[in-house]
Amino acid sequence: MLNKHLLRGGIAVLAGTALCLVSLKAAPNKVARIIQTNSAGDNVHIIDPVTNKVVGEIKGIEVNHGVSVAPDGTRIYISDEAGTSLDVADAKTLEVIKRIPLSGHPNNISITPNGRTVYVAIAQAPGGLDVIDTTTLTNIKTIRTKGTIHNPYVTPDGKYVVAGSIPAKAVSVVDTATNEMAWVIQLDRGIRPMTMSTNPDGSTKFLFVQLTDFNGFAVIDFASHEEIKRIKNPDLLPGKKEVPQGADPSHGMAVTPDGKLLLVNSRLNNMLYSYSLPDLKCVGAAELGGMGAAWLTLTPDGKTAYVANAVTNDVSAVDIKSMKEVARIPVGFVPKRNTSGMLLE
Repeated sequence: MLNKHLLRGGIAVLAGTALCLVSLKAAPNKVARIIQTNSAGDNVHIIDPVTNKVVGEIKGIEVNHGVSVAPDGTRIYISDEAGTSLDVADAKTLEVIKRIPLSGHPNNISITPNGRTVYVAIAQAPGGLDVIDTTTLTNIKTIRTKGTIHNPYVTPDGKYVVAGSIPAKAVSVVDTATNEMAWVIQLDRGIRPMTMSTNPDGSTKFLFVQLTDFNGFAVIDFASHEEIKRIKNPDLLPGKKEVPQGADPSHGMAVTPDGKLLLVNSRLNNMLYSYSLPDLKCVGAAELGGMGAAWLTLTPDGKTAYVANAVTNDVSAVDIKSMKEVARIPVGFVPKRNTSGMLLE
């Protein structure tokens, strides 16, 4: 009897092991990638953060601007300024499979955590957000906002999309459940890049906003919709010189996945700064080898920052723990927006 039980148990274990092996074999492999747009070109570069080399290229998108990766790793979405479209690329082949017409000239884009919707900033008057259904790959609605929109961001919990306007100096907040305007936050300067920190329950705590002609950022309490402080990036050390590029002095920011650090570009100082959260003390600075820091993304594990250098046509890889630049990766002409994601191999 004991031998029969042992035999049955052994068969069950072997069957379970075989099932696990089949499941593992069937599970799609994903790899971390940095996707870098080139705003003065017609190509998008794919960077391997392990080797810090360009390993792929999406071609034929003239004046590409914003970029987002589908959460399942199957697609890459890119706003196409020349074609006034949202272009959809297959993540494996890197071929454009669809061009979705937009209501006006686009800027940046953002995707919901469930991957079902892409919001496209419309920078052409009267402005707004185009709502793209990723199941049907159609433009289902234009949400009118306060002013033309430069950058939209979906909150980490997926409940809202915040859209910044440079001329209106306002942040329009849209409820993603209804795709209707929820409220507007008015500031005194044009709205540039933004990022967010979260509460323990995943809701949005602070909205960090970079502003026109300000080398730093504003801090907005998301619940009260009020600005609570404004932080200037550090002055350069004696002997260091500013690097004016004729563009906004601080452009590009991100919060690490663990919620402990806020990373902030200073184009003027040619530096990447790290601020501790929630106290917002500057705890680190990395000098960039390239120039024209225009955007910032982090690897999914939060260990490395990638800064797009629009003047020197390259991307700086910065180790966040040491705050040291570890690589500079040549890309296309005038690289600006970038993002990270897990793509299907």
